[in-house]
Amino acid sequence: MLIDTHIHLDRFSAELDLEKELIAARKSGVARFVVPGVHRCDWPRLKKMVASIDGGLAAYGVHPLAGEEWDQSCGDELQNFLRDEKAVAVGEIGLDRYVDVVREVQERVFREQLQIAVAEGLPVLIHCRRRTGRILEILQEEKINRVGGIMHAFGGSYETARKAISLGFVLSFGGSLTYPEARRVVEVLQKAPGDAIVIETDAPDMAPHPHRGCANRPLWLNLVLERLAEIRGWSLEQAAAMTTRNARRALKLDER
Repeated sequence: MLIDTHIHLDRFSAELDLEKELIAARKSGVARFVVPGVHRCDWPRLKKMVASIDGGLAAYGVHPLAGEEWDQSCGDELQNFLRDEKAVAVGEIGLDRYVDVVREVQERVFREQLQIAVAEGLPVLIHCRRRTGRILEILQEEKINRVGGIMHAFGGSYETARKAISLGFVLSFGGSLTYPEARRVVEVLQKAPGDAIVIETDAPDMAPHPHRGCANRPLWLNLVLERLAEIRGWSLEQAAAMTTRNARRALKLDER
């Protein structure tokens, strides 16, 4: 049974019948859904939603685009949410060159959340856009290998992948892997160790080919799995078993 390691169920359109979408996903083999936080104000609704979903898991965190929300009380509140029984990670957190929050604020918020993750013994879900080198520096400085985590929607180079893996991370591949023009992400997947690969939808964003441009759906995780299996030369059963085992390990699900 598959694990979607990154899906924003709390951001789906109100017009969509989420229960039907989840039923369809489960019928296609998706058993667990990791729902990451973005804004502090979203955490209570995220917690309530995940509690109501069979297979729902939560990651709480402040996305770099929301960095200006962060203060000491936010950190305290984050720690409280992370102690919920369905909380499995801190995320999504990281750095993003394309958001308006200044770099110094992003880095401070990122570091403080990494420190909380280590204190709570939880892995992290990393968001990175055009700040890969700095992300890796901070991860190393904060000794995040103590908890590891998942590099969300990985799109970096193979050298970057190797450094991330050495810090205890697995690489998550999503819809972009299926795009006909995809090159670097395919090369990285071909070279990456089999035990460092997981999958995600990032729904409702990043719909896979041939649905690109549409709102992404939970059951389309199988399209990512199919392309991954094709690239690696694995059967679907091998790909499903490997990515599920890797996700369970990265999220410490077998320790819960």
